Amino acid sequence: MITYWHNPRCSKSRAGLAFFEEKGVTVDVRLYQKDGPTLAELTKVQALLDVPAIQMMRRKDALFKELNLSADMDDAALLAAMAEHPALIERPIAFTATTARIGRPTEALAELL
Repeated sequence: MITYWHNPRCSKSRAGLAFFEEKGVTVDVRLYQKDGPTLAELTKVQALLDVPAIQMMRRKDALFKELNLSADMDDAALLAAMAEHPALIERPIAFTATTARIGRPTEALAELL
């Protein structure tokens, strides 16, 4: 089963969902801005992505700047910020029990199939 953290207002997120639909793949859609992931869930997804927390974030978002976040901060602080402010999470993110991908570009999601 693929879990898909989705923001319907985001064109990249909609494109990723359409990608899975075109492939006939059913995904468990989570509107992560309404149902924000916990710190434990974010930590798990970070491990599956195998990237620094900063790569999971929308660094150009105004909220990132408003909160005085920076790429120099440690993963724990950045993950905590995402848990408190899900809008900071890069979108879309799709994952299984063993792997995850950020859907930028959309074709990266093919690695989950």
